[in-house]
Amino acid sequence: MSGIPGVPIDENAKPGEQAPQPYRENLSVIVTCPDCKEYPPNLVNEGATLVCASCGMVLEDRVVSMESEWRTFNSDEGKGDDPSRVGEAESELQLGDHLETRISTSQSSSKASRMLAAAQNKQSSEKTNKSLASAFRQVEFWGEKAALQKNIRDNAKRYLKQVDDAKAFKGKQQDAVVAGCIFIACRQAQAARSFNEIHQLTQVPKKEIGRVYKHLEKFLRNADDVKLKRIEAEGGIFDSAAAAYRNTKSTNASDLCARFVNMLNLPVKVEAFARDIANKIVSINELAGRSPLSNAGACIYFASHFVGLGRSAKEISQVAGVSDTTIKGAYKFLFNAQDTLITEKFLKAPYNGDPKNLPQVQN
Repeated sequence: MSGIPGVPIDENAKPGEQAPQPYRENLSVIVTCPDCKEYPPNLVNEGATLVCASCGMVLEDRVVSMESEWRTFNSDEGKGDDPSRVGEAESELQLGDHLETRISTSQSSSKASRMLAAAQNKQSSEKTNKSLASAFRQVEFWGEKAALQKNIRDNAKRYLKQVDDAKAFKGKQQDAVVAGCIFIACRQAQAARSFNEIHQLTQVPKKEIGRVYKHLEKFLRNADDVKLKRIEAEGGIFDSAAAAYRNTKSTNASDLCARFVNMLNLPVKVEAFARDIANKIVSINELAGRSPLSNAGACIYFASHFVGLGRSAKEISQVAGVSDTTIKGAYKFLFNAQDTLITEKFLKAPYNGDPKNLPQVQN
């Protein structure tokens, strides 16, 4: 009994009958042009039409394409394909639906135009978001001024949105809340800034930044706990180590050394030695309670001279934000404790340090 090649025959079937078989694509069937009958066929898919590229005969129209549709108006204008038709992911930092009408005015606008713009502003559906949008712009301005990374600016905005949604910190100045959010965002991203640096950036008093910081961290910690408990109550699973808000730690001299060394254009070996000294400061009683800014400046002053790439105390004071007298005062204690700070590692290559390079101090 003959049958279809590759398809098994049912032995129990009656003569002349073929048992039903599941559908299988016949791979021996090849679509060719009936006009030129060229093999292998030279077929192209033009939009939704199947055309023979050799003779131009249209074999099939209205072909359903299973591929992604990336066509945009840019391709019609000769600007090439633009694979962004689907749009970007939704961001929680976007305010409103962005479908509003704005009436612009200028100094040359008529009185009626200005009155119309004022009336439109009063009726704007985005009125509730104006203060938050203004805070976001302030974060961007200060973030770019301080060369903060995008993730730090986005985290600061996220904290601001949490505060705004909870209607917290009423009565606090917006600049102080923004400064506190930037301060915490920097610490969370392991790019800590000191209170003095945030003060110089925002012109908000250091005491006010400290007060807002304490209240803000408590608020964020409580809000995070409530969120995780809600997820757990709904049967969700989360990684507590990754999802929980991490309490920020106080800025230490070792973290500041890396940034200050980079700002002074000093090599990596100065940073490594300065950070090593900063980690040993806790053993020096006279420096244990000092500001991390002055300690970091003194460590860089010590390390840079030790490897023969000395920077003056005045140069270091300009990036550390403390006076050169303060740096020299802290350096005096490092100089007296040099026997415990200098190890054999820093006397060899690539450091090639020499204690004779250290500036002398008067006891």
